[in-house]
Amino acid sequence: MGEKMAKRARRKAADESLEDEDKEVPIKGRDIETMGKLQRLATAVAEVAKKRRDPYLEVPSRSLSNSNYNRRKRLIEMGGKTNRRELFNLNQARAYMQTILVGSGCSRLIRQGKSTSIRGMYYMLKHNIEGTKENTFEDQSESDTIIEDLEVITGAMREELHLYAEPRGNLAGPLVVIDGGNELDASKMGAAGYPIPSIVEPDRVKIKRCDAKFILHVEKGTVWQRFNEDKFWQKHNCIVSHGAGQPARGVRRMLYRLHSEYKLPVFCLLDNDPWGYYIYSVIKQGSINLAFESMRMAIPDAKFIGLRSGDYERCGLKQNVTIKLDDKDKKRAKQIASYPWFSEKKHWQAEIKQMLTNDFKLEVEALISRDISYVTEKYVPERLRNNDWLD
Repeated sequence: MGEKMAKRARRKAADESLEDEDKEVPIKGRDIETMGKLQRLATAVAEVAKKRRDPYLEVPSRSLSNSNYNRRKRLIEMGGKTNRRELFNLNQARAYMQTILVGSGCSRLIRQGKSTSIRGMYYMLKHNIEGTKENTFEDQSESDTIIEDLEVITGAMREELHLYAEPRGNLAGPLVVIDGGNELDASKMGAAGYPIPSIVEPDRVKIKRCDAKFILHVEKGTVWQRFNEDKFWQKHNCIVSHGAGQPARGVRRMLYRLHSEYKLPVFCLLDNDPWGYYIYSVIKQGSINLAFESMRMAIPDAKFIGLRSGDYERCGLKQNVTIKLDDKDKKRAKQIASYPWFSEKKHWQAEIKQMLTNDFKLEVEALISRDISYVTEKYVPERLRNNDWLD
């Protein structure tokens, strides 16, 4: 008898749990606009079906050939090419259904007032299609691609669709934010600094106060730790951030917000290699894959403060801190040199040419060979004082 009662209790608890999961909350703020975009997409599909026409979606092409460099705005923009995705096309039916499925999943998140990771969305939607041996998604790369497709179809950022990636990056400096209802002072968060969230939109992260004069963005956490430990941000009244290599969208959005809302200059301290140049390119002009978001992420006025090819001699570095360029490095360097935003600038052409002539690359950490705090006490202060950077 007791066992039956226990089973009923567990069943009731499970039912209540499911009801809680499906519980909807009032939609407000930016979510109203995002939900409207998803509803318009669903309505358009339904209207075509009602007219007994083949359902389809027009998906803007996220390719290099559909990306253009706007010289006036100094950023990468998406062109007008689209690809038609049809339900009754055997080669496109799967992607069509996946797109509708992801749209439905995002709608559910907004209605429930919840968010999930892009990996969480993959697991949320992955299931076996009834009566078949087919899965909705075989691996996360499929759902990630569809999420980006949904962004360009609706014009809503992933973050507005209540989706986020794993956070990467930190900052420190005279900045106070309201994050999750908590007031956080980035000048009082110790060695870890303020971890930059994946979603930093104004309705999630409110900037309460910012007293910084500029932003110094460094490539890696190891370099950032040196700047934080040396209290560079305190001595120079700035914000120091990093993106753990190629900065995630949350980091780029935070930099963009601070730059646009507080008019803070952005200086980038990156490795002297093709990958450091590319990181700068993405921060400054935007990325080809996310050309549709350049207006909300790119910072055309960002400056490259180092490391430079001439620093090997200028800083008196030794051969043992250099890293020989391989064929992949050389090929990438030539690709970057051909980008319109680099090809028309003589100083960048000279910079890349010198790196190829040197036949080696340098990491920012190489400056430690001079002194543990050489980069914070001499290298960057001199660059800033002399307005010595590349644009």
